[in-house]
Amino acid sequence: MYDKSHHPPVVLAIGGHDPGGGAGIQADIEAIAANGCHAATALTCLTIQDSCNVSQLLPIDVSILKDQINATLGDCRVAAVKIGLVGSLPAAQAIIDILRHHSTIPVVFDPVLAAGGGSELADQDLIDCLRQTLIPLCRLLTPNQPEAVRLAGSNGVRDYDIMASRLLELGAESVLITGSHDPDGGSEIIHRLYQPSRPPTLSRWQRLAGEYHGSGCTLTSAIAARMATGEALPAAVEQGLAYSWSAVAQGFRTGRCQAIPERLGPIRRGHPHDGG
Repeated sequence: MYDKSHHPPVVLAIGGHDPGGGAGIQADIEAIAANGCHAATALTCLTIQDSCNVSQLLPIDVSILKDQINATLGDCRVAAVKIGLVGSLPAAQAIIDILRHHSTIPVVFDPVLAAGGGSELADQDLIDCLRQTLIPLCRLLTPNQPEAVRLAGSNGVRDYDIMASRLLELGAESVLITGSHDPDGGSEIIHRLYQPSRPPTLSRWQRLAGEYHGSGCTLTSAIAARMATGEALPAAVEQGLAYSWSAVAQGFRTGRCQAIPERLGPIRRGHPHDGG
């Protein structure tokens, strides 16, 4: 009989496809593998995009999306689920319906609401669905500041503590608000991890020059992989932040606009904090 226990932990990545390989499912696969896990995948949508922006989003038929997810959950012992670009309201509803039947699997959700170039990737109906029914299923929610503002429904209030409190009230078990999009961040980035009944944990990193395509996918997939290997949430977050910073620091440019994190390099070459 096949023994499911003798292999790297499986992380199911649910998200969109980026033909340039900078973000989306390819980014998930690379980051998950670099952090010691095997990536299984389910596509929510295809996109037409390059390193500058997304020009078109093409949702996958919802029945095919369901079959992809159920095939993996029925065949593999999935240790964590990472969700990225959802892309449509029917996709969100399908994902939610399935995850409700697998409530013991930790879910890490990177709420991709807009492309790096500014294109909107989620309308208000989808955002309302995410707020009301997907966020309550999340072990960890990882919005950047603009995403936190929209999901928290804070009416322009950008105070991190207030936004995090509202997101926790929606049902997320923990919230990591990333600071790379903070216009007042200066020379450092501050990431803030919020958990109920605890003071926020602040993680400070040097702000790197330039813009990077797929950094959010890289971070969230790394955290999901660390959780899948058994690391406690705070340690998984800190290790994921270290990995993603290294990946961005070693990033490279394949196109005209944003660079791509070097996701397969940091683990091999070591982290700068360790002198690697």
